[in-house]
Amino acid sequence: MKKVLISIFAIALFISGCSTKSDELYNLPANAWYEQIIKDIRDRDLELADSHFISMASEHIASPLLEEMMLILANAHIEDEEYIMSNFYLDEYMKRYGTSKKIEYASYLKIKANFNSFILPNRNQQLLLDTIDDTRVFMDKYPNSIYRPMVETILTKLELGEYYLDGEIASLYSRTKKKDSAQAYKEKLENSSLKDAQMIKPELPWYRGIFE
Repeated sequence: MKKVLISIFAIALFISGCSTKSDELYNLPANAWYEQIIKDIRDRDLELADSHFISMASEHIASPLLEEMMLILANAHIEDEEYIMSNFYLDEYMKRYGTSKKIEYASYLKIKANFNSFILPNRNQQLLLDTIDDTRVFMDKYPNSIYRPMVETILTKLELGEYYLDGEIASLYSRTKKKDSAQAYKEKLENSSLKDAQMIKPELPWYRGIFE
């Protein structure tokens, strides 16, 4: 019970920093909160959905509907490109309901969310590297997972992204006359198994390109 209360407090604290909306709903049955949150999601109002989830979790600590709702909200935030919120729900889900199968699915969703967050090719280098590590760990841990084909595809695309980024870094070091660093990245590119891959260079919007 103590862990559940801490989890609810953490969710409330995190979401309250991301939301400014409030309403007067309270003391609803768990299924009524569930239906209200589904309505919020259908209305594309995820801030209100998050707020209502806090109320639901506070009023119905032991409700079995909370588990399903956390996954629904995680997926809703992925669809709305709000990956930090999605990952937060998934982390809390794994803490509270972390059986092997449930962690497998939640881990896959986190990999998917992080992959989808790479909107700009020259951003989030550390997240890129961390997600590559996460995909490899996933495949080692769940070799027969039904999600493995999707994770393998994501890993290939991430590795191509890393290769592209290494090329951009090598070019930057060359332009700034940092010969040793440039050479190190050129050697990394030359030794890569992707060096002969036919890549399509990602395109930046014109207003971003001048800053890259």
